[in-house]
Amino acid sequence: MGAMEKVEDLATTGAREYLTFRLDQEEYGIDILKVQEIRGYEPPTRVANAPSFLKGVVNLRGTIVPIVDMRLKFNCAKAEYDSFTVVIILNLRSRIVGIVVDSVSDVMELPASALKAAPDVDSVIDSSAVLGLGSLGERMLILLDIEQLMSAPDMGLVGASD
Repeated sequence: MGAMEKVEDLATTGAREYLTFRLDQEEYGIDILKVQEIRGYEPPTRVANAPSFLKGVVNLRGTIVPIVDMRLKFNCAKAEYDSFTVVIILNLRSRIVGIVVDSVSDVMELPASALKAAPDVDSVIDSSAVLGLGSLGERMLILLDIEQLMSAPDMGLVGASD
């Protein structure tokens, strides 16, 4: 599915709500319906031979949850852990995954008219995981298909058969 089809697909569903978060200087949005909860950062238990962006796992009320540092995944300049660092717990096709971000901004409702196709540029983000760009006033959001991003083969988190 190309960028234009994604935007048209989003546009036909009317306004959607996105949880917005910051990574370095960029602001991203993910479908609020994929978000289970937001927690403060606590160091996870490391997993041997895991990629560097997979920080480890945490026990969340009896469920073992892999924690992905999106700042490392997206090659941000720095990934410091402070009081603003949060973990967004996602519920993806029956799999629970946590993502570490610099901070959570707010929940934003974007009408279809605010969505634009993302330009085709080489980036660290797989273009199939970018739904498009959302703009509201001066704010520009990179809208991510977080399920697509987390199920990419290099993540090793969500198999195609899940």
